[in-house]
Amino acid sequence: MDTLIDYLQNNHDQLLYVVGAIALIIELSVTGLSGPLLFFGLSCLISGLLVSIGVIQGWELEVLSVGLLSGVVALLLWKPLKQFQGNRTVQDTSSDMIGQTVPVSETVTINGGKVRHSGINWNARLSESATVSSLDVGLRVKIVAVDGNVLIVE
Repeated sequence: MDTLIDYLQNNHDQLLYVVGAIALIIELSVTGLSGPLLFFGLSCLISGLLVSIGVIQGWELEVLSVGLLSGVVALLLWKPLKQFQGNRTVQDTSSDMIGQTVPVSETVTINGGKVRHSGINWNARLSESATVSSLDVGLRVKIVAVDGNVLIVE
């Protein structure tokens, strides 16, 4: 065991490579590329390379290098990695009523009103993205969300 510790004390670049590889393996297998270990692992590998070519000497500068490079790598990779996630919106499936078309039974405004669904008058209100200020009785509206026992309609 003493020989391993002596080896790592004399070869900081190898230690940084091992720590970086372990961080990347954990990132890929456990957290699924969520970010922090990816940035840390890449900065360890870059710092190890800088130690190998003699740009950085001393553990204090190595630790500082890992910290600063983590921030730089995060800034450089944040936008490209964000694009991989896509910007699709997730469809609300919290209720089976969402997406159904129902008649207005009392005028619906942003503050309230009623719609009829399955023979029951439900409290309803206009969604914030609605283009009209009120919906009159008899109109058919689409349920876009459910907030407690209030149906949000457009």
